[in-house]
Amino acid sequence: MNRYRRTFRDLALPDLVGAAVLAALPFSLSAPPAVAQSRAAPQAATLDQVVGALRAVSTLRADFIQTDRNGQRVSGVLTLKRPGKIRFQYQQDVPMLIVSDGRALTMIDYEVRQVQRWPIRNSPLGALLDSNRDVSRYGRLQPTASPDVISVEVRDAAHPEFGVITLIFVRKASAPGGLELASWVSLDSQNKRTTIRLSNHQYGMAVADSAFRWTDPRVPSRR
Repeated sequence: MNRYRRTFRDLALPDLVGAAVLAALPFSLSAPPAVAQSRAAPQAATLDQVVGALRAVSTLRADFIQTDRNGQRVSGVLTLKRPGKIRFQYQQDVPMLIVSDGRALTMIDYEVRQVQRWPIRNSPLGALLDSNRDVSRYGRLQPTASPDVISVEVRDAAHPEFGVITLIFVRKASAPGGLELASWVSLDSQNKRTTIRLSNHQYGMAVADSAFRWTDPRVPSRR
């Protein structure tokens, strides 16, 4: 097994959680009522701004670098289309693909011709993936060293197996809603840490639904 495949195996499941949060947040992240009442008004407003900025993104394409806790990296291109569609296209020497078509997350390993699929409604990650479920009580603002950097932690205390996702935004006037998703950090239930950093964001381009389809490696090719 080559180095990149080992790296991907270590990173893949935390990334699925990260993708789940990215898909779900535009619909349902908001300050919990009890928290909103106890926090200062500017902080609650900032969380509202995060929700508004995410909802303002119809399509997104960005380069990403994915780093595990040992510092190993893989890179690729992320494509997002609301509602719930995400594609992680990894660098050429990583024969893997992660796709969400809005109904399920699929991880395809072209090297060993293996496909793993998680229906959104039946997955343990469904609380974060399914836009019809209420995840509003899971979002919390975290302090940062700069007023131009906003950190939102998402966790479900009742389900620690879902892990923790921390989304990092920076203020940027040209981004939808004035905020740009710069990175996220996922920590799974085994304390495996994965960081995704985005760059070269492009918004509002036409993205066909076919971008979220994939070729099944288990189907033998015809000669």
